[in-house]
Amino acid sequence: MNERIIELKTELKRLLKPSRYEHTISVSYMCIALAMRYDYDLHKAELAGILHDCAKYYSDEEIISKCREKGLPLSEEEIKAPAVLHAKYGAWVAEHQYGIDDPEILSAIRYHTTGKPEMSLLDKIVFTADYIEPGRDRAPGLSMIRKLAFTDLDKCVYEILKSTLEYLENKGGNVDSATYKAYDYYKQLHNQAICRGKGGNTI
Repeated sequence: MNERIIELKTELKRLLKPSRYEHTISVSYMCIALAMRYDYDLHKAELAGILHDCAKYYSDEEIISKCREKGLPLSEEEIKAPAVLHAKYGAWVAEHQYGIDDPEILSAIRYHTTGKPEMSLLDKIVFTADYIEPGRDRAPGLSMIRKLAFTDLDKCVYEILKSTLEYLENKGGNVDSATYKAYDYYKQLHNQAICRGKGGNTI
């Protein structure tokens, strides 16, 4: 696995812009840290982090074209919000170009931009790591969210989704319905935890 990680890092360093590669490395390290905290397989977490943006070197237009070429279904809202499509195509690239056959890793890559209801632990780790890695500095409440990542992962996911939707709606951008579905699910979990008066981790 370590040799494979080195190979992938070398390949992605060649393909990605320097800033995107640095982000990728930061996300992979953050995935490892969260995997340590939540007792998840460190190598799988690192691999998912390394590959989460493996299709990011393509433009939005190229990714739309490649999704159609590979027979990946595209909704109208995905075409209107193409920034999320690198995740869908990235999962295809990870499977078909890099030989990843682990469904958990592929799912984590696929949903790291939008989230989804009932995310697996690895889904949540990659989704969260992508948001809180050290290179991020613009999101509101980031310090609080970073702390939450290591104390209550479900609440952290809820706060990330909430912040993301507020940003996109204020910006007037298109929002993929998958993000709304994920938000509604984790908002319900959050409200249930409040009603129970229960703190701590709820993964």
